[in-house]
Amino acid sequence: MTATTSVPDAERLRALVRDFLATHDPRERLRFLRARFDAGLAWVHYPEGLGGLGLPRALQSVVDEEFAAAGAPDNAPRRNLIGLGMVAPTILRFGTEEQKRRFLRPLWTGEEAWCQLFSEPGAGSDLAVLATRAVRDGDDWVVTGQKVWTSRAHEADWAILLARTDPDVPKHRGLTYFLCDMHSPGVVVRPLRQATGEAEFNEVFLNRVRIPDAHRLGAVGDGWRVAQTTLMNERIAIGGGAAPRETGALGVVARTWRERPELRTPGLHDELLRLWVAWEVNRLTNERIRQQLANGQPGPEGSAVKLAFARLNQRVTGLELTLLAGEGLAYDDWTMRRPAGVDFTQRSPGYRYLRAKGNSIEGGTSEILRNIIAERVLGLPPEPRTDKDVPWKDLPR
Repeated sequence: MTATTSVPDAERLRALVRDFLATHDPRERLRFLRARFDAGLAWVHYPEGLGGLGLPRALQSVVDEEFAAAGAPDNAPRRNLIGLGMVAPTILRFGTEEQKRRFLRPLWTGEEAWCQLFSEPGAGSDLAVLATRAVRDGDDWVVTGQKVWTSRAHEADWAILLARTDPDVPKHRGLTYFLCDMHSPGVVVRPLRQATGEAEFNEVFLNRVRIPDAHRLGAVGDGWRVAQTTLMNERIAIGGGAAPRETGALGVVARTWRERPELRTPGLHDELLRLWVAWEVNRLTNERIRQQLANGQPGPEGSAVKLAFARLNQRVTGLELTLLAGEGLAYDDWTMRRPAGVDFTQRSPGYRYLRAKGNSIEGGTSEILRNIIAERVLGLPPEPRTDKDVPWKDLPR
């Protein structure tokens, strides 16, 4: 089966998966996942030789359903959201052939975990003013600076890094995108404690970290364009995942409502119905956008998905606390844990309520996303930007 042949229907793809399952032992997890990637059954819409078969993205669900029904191991997608949802599509689009073959396979199998070194203490919502410097030194770049809000940096083997390589041009034009080995000398990771008591993310210090030019992604000075691919995929990854009805925080609240009739009041019933409908509308919108992704890269519409998810998740978790009253305020897990991932279903109501506050910050603040929607989706006039053509070195900081 090749990308040049006619697209097979779902049944032919199911047969391919079944043939694979008949000849590979799922108990040998890593070997099984590597073989699945090599067979083109990792992400079927990727090119052959890079984990795919060059088929429509919509057929991925067929593959996933067959492997799940067989009880085969998956690649723990929730633990590698950054790598799978953000890094891989960026490397696929801008990477050299050598970079694609080096990084995509261990990324998909989970052998190498990834984090994102973008935001800085002085460059959060306005990412383009970042100050981390990368200076060319022979075949390497020497990087110095500080990054912040870096999820999973303490577990990451690699990072996508945006750094300033030319301070003499306007802020968007002097950036370059790198792939940074997190085990390199000079990389220091420190935990940041959250409102939940956990340390899910970190601050990262880069002290003269050397990165080979071979690990530069895209052209020198073209980092902003490369980063846009990452950011658009990030918003889809956070707010646009495929899910059946009543999953996530809404599913927990709906289950509590059904199982605890003594908590019900007419006002809360009305609010739950409104949120249920809004959640379902957002879920169906996500499905439509995922279908559009089969035809190319995500566009600015992904900002609307992520914005809606953040608002809804916060309202749903707030309703849960109102429903449970004093019982919902109980939260006793203040130990500074390093969680394996964000979990809106198996944790306490207090955790869900506190963690949901971060949804309007991570992956682009809700305020910035509203600007993107207004300008790039609705076509409204952009806000005045007096610093657009000013060299970065002349900007007040």
